Amino acid sequence: MGNVLEAFELKSHKCTDVITAEALACLRGIQMAKDLGVQKLIVEVDNLELANALINSLSVNFSRCPQLSHTPTAHCQLSSHHACGHAAIKPKPLRKTLKIVSSTAEPLKVMISGAPASGKGTQCEMISQKFGVVHISTGDILRAEVSAGTEIGNKAKEYMNSGRLVPDEIVTAMVTARLSLKDAKEKGWLLDGYPRSSAQAESLEKLSVRPDVYVMLEVPDDILIDRCVGRRLDPLTGKIYHVKNFPPENEEIKERLVTRPDDTEEKVKSRLEIYKNNVESILSTYSDIMFKINGNRPKEVVFTEIDSLLLRLQKDKEEKSKSGKLIINENQLDKLSPEKNNWRGIPTRLNNIPHSREIREYFYEDVLQATKRAIEAGKTRLKVEISIPELNPEMDVYRIGTLMELVRIIALSFADDGKRVKVCVQGSMGEGALAGMPLQLAGTRKILEFMDWGDDGAMGTFINIGSIGANEVDEQDDMYILLAPQNAVGNCIIGDLKAMTDAAGHRPVVLVNPKLKDVPGSSGIMQTMGREERLKYAASFEICYFFRLLYYAGTQYPIMGALRMSYPYEYQLYKRVDESPKEEKYVILSKFEKRPSGEEINDAFEGKVRDKAKESTGIWGFFSSIF
Repeated sequence: MGNVLEAFELKSHKCTDVITAEALACLRGIQMAKDLGVQKLIVEVDNLELANALINSLSVNFSRCPQLSHTPTAHCQLSSHHACGHAAIKPKPLRKTLKIVSSTAEPLKVMISGAPASGKGTQCEMISQKFGVVHISTGDILRAEVSAGTEIGNKAKEYMNSGRLVPDEIVTAMVTARLSLKDAKEKGWLLDGYPRSSAQAESLEKLSVRPDVYVMLEVPDDILIDRCVGRRLDPLTGKIYHVKNFPPENEEIKERLVTRPDDTEEKVKSRLEIYKNNVESILSTYSDIMFKINGNRPKEVVFTEIDSLLLRLQKDKEEKSKSGKLIINENQLDKLSPEKNNWRGIPTRLNNIPHSREIREYFYEDVLQATKRAIEAGKTRLKVEISIPELNPEMDVYRIGTLMELVRIIALSFADDGKRVKVCVQGSMGEGALAGMPLQLAGTRKILEFMDWGDDGAMGTFINIGSIGANEVDEQDDMYILLAPQNAVGNCIIGDLKAMTDAAGHRPVVLVNPKLKDVPGSSGIMQTMGREERLKYAASFEICYFFRLLYYAGTQYPIMGALRMSYPYEYQLYKRVDESPKEEKYVILSKFEKRPSGEEINDAFEGKVRDKAKESTGIWGFFSSIF
């Protein structure tokens, strides 16, 4: 555990066994924070003896210690200044928790990949110049280690001299050693073209080396081949030219240009095939943080998109460092380990109805973050589809209240960012006997108006309530959130909805649990006129968040699994597994770039290779009608 616990073991003889155990639990959390680079810690404990034990133990000066501060309280005046900073330890009754507040944003960690001639080298240079991250490529590392004559460099040299590939374990050791140097830790890093295989990727994962984002430059094969075949080398200066895209400055240079041996069409195609196979092998490791960038554009345009992506990541890190708090119960300290990303996994006990407040808030936050990412990426026509019992008004009318709470959370968050949000509910549709609205929406507008929108005066200024229609679009509105818009028998909401989105223009419109399928018209037959256009319009909204629980056919119990997608990541299929009485977990079965069909879900649960020709069968075949 390092110096923190070693120090405590030397000083714990003055404490009772109970205090020693509690202090060790706290120190494990502090050690974890230290390892994660946390710069400020606030530790709340429940008695004076424990506080003194911690203060005495933290007097040791260890390398890269988090900045610790001690704040005296009315119950206990404590003072202790250390070489490594200062510790905030104060007794607090009833709770045994460790509160860790990070005051310094972590640096960016980026991986980038691209085929030969994709422009990766140019983008790496622009990224490192703009963000100050350390550009690291395996080629440079190998050459540096060999040139320096290090032990690992000499091992690599033996393989290179004999014409063999340097083993993964040697390359990975070089990469991790480079990433552990002070400049990479403090400035962040840009790992160029590595890993290239699933084995390399898994090796990095085991060593907890994971980027914030994996950038993939995509360029069509014919363009890449043209870029490579048209390249020319000036042997005198080492400068690279292109016969069409970057011709030499004069005839003298042109006459001495040569084609590099690797720039023949045959060899370029071979290298492209190798690259594609490499990328395919690591997709599963980085698919959740992978961003594909169109590299078939001017370098400045490509960098603008990468720059926007990294700036958003940087901003998120800064916000988390300012306000992010990690509250850890002492019983959870032993179970803590760095996550691959910020998602906490699917909550358990979803079979228990009604859901706890904690579970509902989990989904509120999950939906909110996906919606924010989509809007920040420039998406303007979005929909949220979440089907859990607590958010499914088709099961009980009262559940629309939980859905309204989700809408309130989203609206307040965007209002906090200075956006003017209009929350809209469809009004009465149709005429005569068919006038009315879906039962689930009856009275929702009035309920929304009476909901608690906070004490900051957001309602009526940054948040307003409206109906669905073009006349509800005001110039001052920044975005619109529509609560469960749906067609009813004899009436269709799509006309009003389309008029509203047309009037909204480029402003975001978010549909929360829409039901836009065609239903019987007033004449008792399916509406046919304009049906194709309606379906096309309904499909024009991009899903930014999707969550559906999966059951056996014709049942609502027990839960067999779940399908989840959170923008911009792919669809993930999970299977629910009972571990012991009252214990369960969700295990990922498969990932899909697009929303999977019932057949694909059926195949994944049965462990079969996808056969597009077969009909859906088995206990999961009913999903075909759902998906």
